[in-house]
Amino acid sequence: MSYVVAIDQGTSGTKAIVVSAAGEVLASAEESIRPRYLPDGGVEQDPMEMLDSVLSTARRAVADAGVPIAAMALANQGETVLAWDRATGTPLTPAVVWQDRRSEGLCRDLAAYADMIAGRTGLVLDSYFSAPKMAWIRRHLTTDGVVTTTDTWLAHQLCGEFVTDVSTASRSLLLDLDAVAWDAELQAIFGLEGEPLPDLVDSDAIVGETSVLGYPVPLTGLIVDQQAALLAQSCVEPGTAKCTFGTGAFLLAQTGKMAARSTVGLTTSVAWGLRGDRRYCIDGQVYTAASAVRWLTDMGLISGAADLDAAAAADTDGVMCVPALAGLAAPWWRSEATATLTGLSLSTGPGQVVRAVIDGIAAQVATLVDAVGNDIGRPLTMLQVDGGLTRSRVLMQAQADLAQVPVQVYPSPHATALGAAICGHLALDPGLTIVEAIGEWNPVARYEPIWSADRAEDYLARWRQVVEAGLAT
Repeated sequence: MSYVVAIDQGTSGTKAIVVSAAGEVLASAEESIRPRYLPDGGVEQDPMEMLDSVLSTARRAVADAGVPIAAMALANQGETVLAWDRATGTPLTPAVVWQDRRSEGLCRDLAAYADMIAGRTGLVLDSYFSAPKMAWIRRHLTTDGVVTTTDTWLAHQLCGEFVTDVSTASRSLLLDLDAVAWDAELQAIFGLEGEPLPDLVDSDAIVGETSVLGYPVPLTGLIVDQQAALLAQSCVEPGTAKCTFGTGAFLLAQTGKMAARSTVGLTTSVAWGLRGDRRYCIDGQVYTAASAVRWLTDMGLISGAADLDAAAAADTDGVMCVPALAGLAAPWWRSEATATLTGLSLSTGPGQVVRAVIDGIAAQVATLVDAVGNDIGRPLTMLQVDGGLTRSRVLMQAQADLAQVPVQVYPSPHATALGAAICGHLALDPGLTIVEAIGEWNPVARYEPIWSADRAEDYLARWRQVVEAGLAT
C-alpha cells in the first residue's frame, strides 16, 4: 500500500493529509494563515509563513500517520503571485493574493486587448488573474528575480525545480488555452516580455525529489485548488459540476476535451493534465463567501461560522444583500462594486441581516448555475458542494432553493487535498485509471429544492434589480 502526503495551500490556511491508495485519510494537520487586507485594495500573505505552514503541516500529518510516505502532492491557490530570487529562493515581495485589486488600473489601460485576451486564454481581463498582479509587482515593487505563482516558488523550495502545472498556468492570462503553451505576445501586452516562465507539467508528473520529510520522496500532484476539488468529487464527465464554499465560492463544470469559450461571462481553464490527456472546465467565481461570514463575525452579528444557522432568521423580511465585499466576479466582472444591503427598517434585527447575507451568497452561486447551463447547452441536474460553509444547513437549503437543483455535500472536508492526492497516486502507479484513483464516495447530505421555480425566479429577479441598482451608482 502506498501513501501520499497531500498539501492544500490556501488563502486562509494550509492543510496536509496522509492518504492511502484506497483513499483512506490516516492523518491531517492544519495551520491558519490570515491575509493582510490593506486599505488600497491590497491583499497580501507572508511567503515565509506560507512555506513554514507547508512544512509543519506535512511533517505533523506524516508523524501522526506513522506510515512511510511514497510521494508529496501540492495543491495551490491558483492566482497568488510573488517575486523571488531564483538563485537563493528568497522572497523579494509579499505574496499578492488572488483577491488583490491593486492592478485594476493596469487592466483598464489594456481594455483594447480584452477581446483578444479572452479569445486566446479563455479568461476575462481582470486583476483576479495572475498576469496583472505580476505586472503590478514589476511596476511598483521590484524588477529583480523572477515573478511567478506561489506553486512555482513552493516547488522550488521543496525540490529546486522551476515548474508549474498546466491548470495553474491556465489561470495566468499568459497561456494560449488551445495550444497549452506560454504566449510571448501576451507576455508583451502585460509588459512581461523576457520574464522567465516556469516549465509546464501535467498534474501526474513527478517534478523532482524533496527531502523535507527527512528522507527523499517524489514531488508530484501539482494542481490548482479548485480543479483538485473538481477531480475529487468525480466531476470527470462533461456537464458534471461542483461548487466549493471557502473564502470565496467557486463553481466549476467539466467540459471534457473542449476548451469552449463562455458567451455569458464565465471563464474556461485547463481542468487537469492526467495520463497525457488534457481536460477543460468552465467556471464562475464569487469573491466573498466565508469572507462575508467573517465580516458578519467582525461586525459582531455572529460569534463565528458555527453560529451562522442559529443566528439566521427564518426569513429576511424584505432585507436583501449583495455581499460584494471584494467586488463582483462572474458574470459581471465589476471589481469596483461594493456590497449592498437594502430593505432595512426599524424592525430589522441581526437575524434578518445574517439571513440576507446567506441568501445573497446563494443567489450569486445560483446565477453561476444558470450561466453554466447556458454555456454547456443544458441545465445542471446536480450541484456537488464542498468547503467549510457546507456545514450550514440554512445556506445549503437556500442554495438548492435558489438554483433549483439538488445539492449534494461531499463527505470529506479535504476535497482539495484529496484531489492532489489522487494526482499523486496516479503518478506512482502508471496502471491506475483516473476513475480507480478517485474511488467511490457517498454524500453526507442532500438538499432538494423546497421553493417552487416561480418563487425562486421572483426572488432572483428582485435580487438582480438590487445588483443592477448598486452597479449604477
